[in-house]
Amino acid sequence: MRNRIALTAALTTGLLALTAVSATAAPNESRTAAASGDARACADVKLSGALPVPPAGMAVRQNVSIGPDCAPVLGPARLVPKAGPVANAQAAPAAALADRQVRSWSEMYDCCNIRMTGLYTTSDWSSDGTVVTTSSTDATQQWNREPWNAGWSLKSSGKSADCVANCAVSTNVADASFTYKGIFDPTGNVYANTHRSTVALKADGTASCEFEVDLKNTFIGWNWQRGCE
Repeated sequence: MRNRIALTAALTTGLLALTAVSATAAPNESRTAAASGDARACADVKLSGALPVPPAGMAVRQNVSIGPDCAPVLGPARLVPKAGPVANAQAAPAAALADRQVRSWSEMYDCCNIRMTGLYTTSDWSSDGTVVTTSSTDATQQWNREPWNAGWSLKSSGKSADCVANCAVSTNVADASFTYKGIFDPTGNVYANTHRSTVALKADGTASCEFEVDLKNTFIGWNWQRGCE
């Protein structure tokens, strides 16, 4: 119990330190209004950040909202219990090292808290403490549709891994690009979201999650929700 409390405290301290740097806007980000001319609109917003993978049975969640002047407003990285049944949360360290799983998610919500687009990954890996013996990553996507066959659509998606067996680190990348044609833009030329998630699976049984999202046009109040568990 003492070791668990110490681990949670150390991770929480790391998360608090992380909040100052875990989301950035690209240096060349355009802060001009979208094609609509709305002063609340922002064009070509690029955000990125990273989160550590928490202990078994826990999840790390963080929100980044589009604030005034189109600058990102970083919320705290929150360490929370994992949703649903916690399987093998008390597994022995050796068993946890042999077989691990990590999930990541990257979601864009509008100002009414409607999820527009999302990219999700699930990675499984085994290691012997020296190398990642086997690994695999699956990626899925979700997007919001509107009546009359309108709304967001998946334009393209893909995934890749630099190494899946006998490697010190297995780096897995998933991406998804979405377009929009619907009530708020009948032309289909104004909105587009691109998500990219990178999960590094390590031989010592640890992992890390990195996220990127590119928004062709967005509005103040939209928010990016990301996390890993």
